Amino acid sequence: MKLYTKTGDDGTTGLFGGARVRKDHPRLEAYGTVDETNAMIGLAAAAAGVGASTGTAAGSPAILGVLQSIQSRLFDLGADLATPSGSAHEGKVARVAAEWVTEMERWIDQFDDANAPLKTFVLPGGCELAARLHCARTVARRAERAVLALSATETVSEHAVPLLNRLSDLLFAMARAANREAGVGDVPWIQATGR
Repeated sequence: MKLYTKTGDDGTTGLFGGARVRKDHPRLEAYGTVDETNAMIGLAAAAAGVGASTGTAAGSPAILGVLQSIQSRLFDLGADLATPSGSAHEGKVARVAAEWVTEMERWIDQFDDANAPLKTFVLPGGCELAARLHCARTVARRAERAVLALSATETVSEHAVPLLNRLSDLLFAMARAANREAGVGDVPWIQATGR
């Protein structure tokens, strides 16, 4: 099977279930941004895996394992979003479940409990893994906005927006944990004074 089909050359794409929509449809924006989030998490996972097999400070096996689990759930979310309610293949995809949100909350607690209490806003950055996690966090927020926009006009799983909301919080907690593991402090926001 070839990668190119030429069926999208007219600016449309097929949803799971057969319907075709324009590539700028809100549904495509939603699951496309979820896919972009997944790619950014893959970039962070690559940094988390460096040195993980040897136990060196460059890697973070705990973060890597969670990121890989998240990537699978994001693939599931993308399939959910690509399959409108009532479509022919609806029974073939897993819909986002409340348990996925609860799992995100457990991971947030796991990583954030070891972090120092926040006393100020922190800037995205620090070690390379933390910086990549912050990039993934901002794309997850954009995905959340895209899914919310889609939900204004079409049916979306009730747990999709909360899942993405928790994901961005988790990525923030993991970024702080990555800095802590690397011996790098949070980068505090220094507010401008005067005008």
